[in-house]
Amino acid sequence: MRDVFFIVGPTATGKSEIAADVAREIGAEIVSADAFQIYRGLDLLTAKPDAATLAKVQHHLVGTMSILEEMNAEKFRKLALGAVSEVHSRGKPAIVAGGSGLYIKALTHGLSVAPAADPDLRAQLNELSLADLQKKLRSLDPKAAVDFKNRRRVVRATEICLLSGKPASTHRTWKTETAQGVFVFRERDDLYQRIYARVQSMFDAGVIEEVRTVAAMSETALKMIGLREIRELLDGKKSIQECVAVIQQATRRYAKRQLTWFRRQTNFQVLNLSELSHVEAVERISRLAKTSGVTPGND
Repeated sequence: MRDVFFIVGPTATGKSEIAADVAREIGAEIVSADAFQIYRGLDLLTAKPDAATLAKVQHHLVGTMSILEEMNAEKFRKLALGAVSEVHSRGKPAIVAGGSGLYIKALTHGLSVAPAADPDLRAQLNELSLADLQKKLRSLDPKAAVDFKNRRRVVRATEICLLSGKPASTHRTWKTETAQGVFVFRERDDLYQRIYARVQSMFDAGVIEEVRTVAAMSETALKMIGLREIRELLDGKKSIQECVAVIQQATRRYAKRQLTWFRRQTNFQVLNLSELSHVEAVERISRLAKTSGVTPGND
């Protein structure tokens, strides 16, 4: 993507702070690629950048979506392309920063358009057992490349087949575009300590009360890490200590999945933040952005 530089990697690596300083250094604006930070509210639970970080440069797609709205990769792609276009209209480059792999791939590769969900058909499919759903999908799409243990994905793939009359595997085609960026990570012990500290600080800052105030949410928003556990805490099903430990574990597992995704799905330059100070990382990434051709007012 022209005049766009990507800073991607797992949660708790420090991407947000680094991206803000890099953007300030090269005169860019930031487009967030985080599936949950895009929602308004639950700032602690979703680990949104703090006010000082947000004030450094203009940020886009942070706290802009109602928590009642569904999100998906194609919707994100349209919103992000609109934000990038807005940034470019001011003669500035854009930095896409985040850790939601599928959203980032939707930008770097593009997505084909699949049929919208049909509530009536979805209800009918949800009445079937997982075994019956698996059998039905395999008959409709022998090449289906979904996690057959994930009921939601099996239902959606089956729905696409039935609505379009074509195998779901033909609807998601990727077309690689030129993309420049950096994949940042940290050594395991370093990353885990940062995750543990982040979760503990969420609780210290009042995440329990934050979750208590939220009722209705979209199906997408309900997948926020820690939401279910804190609601169980509020219902008296978990102690605070258990809740913190479970969320730390869930976040750690999520970070491992992100690492695997980015190692397989991107060819960005890899940078180990455990070996660099914050200042060194900002300097290194700023140089990469400039040498890639992402500079202020680039035409």
